[in-house]
Amino acid sequence: MAIGSTEIVILVVFGILIFGANKIPQLARGVGRAKGEFQMGMKEASEMAAIGDMDRGGMTEDIASEQE
Repeated sequence: MAIGSTEIVILVVFGILIFGANKIPQLARGVGRAKGEFQMGMKEASEMAAIGDMDRGGMTEDIASEQE
């Protein structure tokens, strides 16, 4: 169930009618910024998890608890 070119054109026209031609770039900019902030947060979270793994010598919590 892929979206074809006709459906894309209909969605673009519908978006222009709903939001107006001036508002669409502002909406796209906001979505892009939100995506960037989300990616930065995910990167930061994965770095924090990696730091926690390094504190255990690179072992996961399960393996570290088995050795204790």
